[in-house]
Amino acid sequence: MSFEETIINISSAARDASRKIAACTAEQKNSTLIRIAEKLRAEADFIKSENAKDLAKGKEAGLTSAMLDRLAITDKTIDSMAEGLMFVARLEDPVGMIVKGYQRPNGLEVSKVRIPLGVIGIIYESRPNVTIDAAGLCLKAGNAVVLRGGSEAINSNRALAGIIGKSLEEEGLPTEVIQVVPVTDREAVTFLLQQEEYIDVIIPRGGEGLIRFVTQNSRIPVLKHYKGVCHTYVDSAADLEMAGDICFNAKVQRPGVCNAMETMLVHKDVAGEFLPVMAKKLVDAGVELRGCDATCNLVGSAKPAQDEDWDTEYVDLILSVKVVDDLDGAIGHIMQYGSKHSDAIVSKDHGNIKKFVREVDSSGVFVNSSTRFNDGGELGLGAEIGISTSKLHAFGPMGLEELTAVKFVVYGDGQIRE
Repeated sequence: MSFEETIINISSAARDASRKIAACTAEQKNSTLIRIAEKLRAEADFIKSENAKDLAKGKEAGLTSAMLDRLAITDKTIDSMAEGLMFVARLEDPVGMIVKGYQRPNGLEVSKVRIPLGVIGIIYESRPNVTIDAAGLCLKAGNAVVLRGGSEAINSNRALAGIIGKSLEEEGLPTEVIQVVPVTDREAVTFLLQQEEYIDVIIPRGGEGLIRFVTQNSRIPVLKHYKGVCHTYVDSAADLEMAGDICFNAKVQRPGVCNAMETMLVHKDVAGEFLPVMAKKLVDAGVELRGCDATCNLVGSAKPAQDEDWDTEYVDLILSVKVVDDLDGAIGHIMQYGSKHSDAIVSKDHGNIKKFVREVDSSGVFVNSSTRFNDGGELGLGAEIGISTSKLHAFGPMGLEELTAVKFVVYGDGQIRE
């Protein structure tokens, strides 16, 4: 069978299955999520052995440490995936939820009701945990999903797909509700993006190159973020000890993810006190600093930043640092170089905080906290399917509600339009 036939068969089967899952009860969906979680834990050794094959091939292929980190499945990863499914099972089912209800002067009863999106296509690199996170959220929101992971994770994704398929079958649900594309050819992605007859929305997860490729080649609406150039601004009114902890966490805790800090902005009034201490802590942790002239004057280990550094998502232990004159300077820098992803302010000045929150146009704005919290699980959504930095349909982490649309339901008693 050609990859074109494979894609068409998978997509059309997902369309048929979407009608069945949309009609399932919350109890049916929750039971399936719990069963998948149990099987993940029971088959942990098998999952890790398949993942080890991918890791070995990845090392041979010269994948970066950040890519290998995203690719790796550990006991902690499996436990996190299982816990995410259990959490989603406990969440209220959004399908059928009445968002708004009102009565018109003519007596019509109007409601806006949540419904599934239909069939969701997800294209992603590395991160086999996306297979489980996406499957769980799409299932709970009543959608069918077609998953196309990267070739570097094919063994891991096939193992996870097998567990999902067994669970669906045992729960009496069509296995076509959640499918992993078994084809690794790049052309298969392009062909998948043409299946607007069957697929309602595409969500890409990965590097900027992948997301731009998907956006440029898709006939299907795309929910996306291109990159995460995330900032933390240390205000003149900041608690500097708190600021140090927040900045260190935002950069070092996991540098290879999209909500990690890539640029640290520091008010000139505290730069002399804050930067030398902060720089030593970061450099001791292996971070390379690239700074403006003022930064380099205060920090001998900092390299001069180039123009391209300010809008670069390093996804690595590299940090751009800039000293700014004031809050407006920080906001202006973020608006010029940011990616509408995650930006933070550390300050005790309520007026500055309000101005930052009001004027920074990002999907997640954080006050006295790390940008690393821009994550569906951390924000109480359960597992997330991605972070959208485009405002049409969803903005920010996408959980259950973001995987639904709303339709109008109108009850009348014989009314006709004049």
